[in-house]
Amino acid sequence: MNFIKLIRPKHYIKNLLIFLPLIFSGKLLDKNNFITTLIGFVVFCLIASVIYIINDINDKENDSKHETKCKRPIASGKVSIPQAIILLIILLIVAITIIELNKLTLYSILLLLAYFIFNLGYSFGLKNIPLLDIVILVSGFLIRVLFGASLLSIEVSNWLYLTIISISFYLGLGKRRGEFIANKDKTRKVLKYYNKDFLDKNMYMFLSMTIIFYSLWATDLNLVNRNTKLLIWTIPLVIIICMKYSMDIENKSDGDPVEVIFKDKVIFLLGISLATLLFLILYV
Repeated sequence: MNFIKLIRPKHYIKNLLIFLPLIFSGKLLDKNNFITTLIGFVVFCLIASVIYIINDINDKENDSKHETKCKRPIASGKVSIPQAIILLIILLIVAITIIELNKLTLYSILLLLAYFIFNLGYSFGLKNIPLLDIVILVSGFLIRVLFGASLLSIEVSNWLYLTIISISFYLGLGKRRGEFIANKDKTRKVLKYYNKDFLDKNMYMFLSMTIIFYSLWATDLNLVNRNTKLLIWTIPLVIIICMKYSMDIENKSDGDPVEVIFKDKVIFLLGISLATLLFLILYV
């Protein structure tokens, strides 16, 4: 159980962004395209888990001082560092084997490599540089979408690209806000460079941009077909989800998007509703 917690499967929900290009291209029901994307999803999850393990090893001392992170397997001592390294190597070997067997394109491999290098740099010190720490968090979300598109040679629309960038900045800033309020600079050195006013102003700037860019994507006649003109009806639901998420992180929350989604059943159900509505509009 501790080894499962170490690889953080709950955080794989972020990797579902890989499926966005497939879904919005109208090819979700194509068996071959779905399998290709699913394989890419599995590989990305394995690489992400490798990064999580490295990060937990490096952050063992700081995590042990954190209110909730102290319960992580390495910080709590339930998994030793040598055991974690062995698991890390196994995951990396499995990921490389899948990549080789399925002959991923060079572009896809470069995106995986970029994700790995950026997050490795983050674990080894870049997370202590103000703004750059948030930019790396944002890059992870964007790379997921670009990786999903690269698997099927799909072009990501400009509006969708800007929507992902904006929502990623909002989530990253919200995470820092939660950490700042809960722990000040006790567990993250970079928090001493931030203050609540800065985080609040920029969070809601990016939240506004997210809604605007999503609205432009949903109403862009150059992207829609005879059915997807109905995408405009998803905009109110997106606004409600954003409002509920903001309500959560302004209360007692550490700002971690995954924790917010799983702890708030309303947001989870709203997310399922949005996904269902998008499926009905795009495919039914």
